[in-house]
Amino acid sequence: MTHYQRHVFFCTNQRDGEPACADCGSKRLQKYAKERCKALGLHGPGQVRINRAGCLGRCEWGPVLVVYPEGVWYSYVDEHDLDEIIQSHLIDGRPVERLMIDPPGG
Repeated sequence: MTHYQRHVFFCTNQRDGEPACADCGSKRLQKYAKERCKALGLHGPGQVRINRAGCLGRCEWGPVLVVYPEGVWYSYVDEHDLDEIIQSHLIDGRPVERLMIDPPGG
């Protein structure tokens, strides 16, 4: 077993003059997701880890996050999208296709 069942990386990069996830509120939304997972008892070793990351190279889809070990990429807009990712993917193990950047068969 790995140290975390799932590791979630939020791009929080800021770039001058180019699209960046930070322009879309990714820092605030990453904090929201981390606090939400803590409140649900999901955060910690053997469970879920929510991290900030520098540029993940997909800011044109921003804001973006990626869930490992599955390698599922998401574009999200607000807390409602994050709540859906947390419930469906992190808790129930079902990725949210409507928010995926690279959906299966897409």
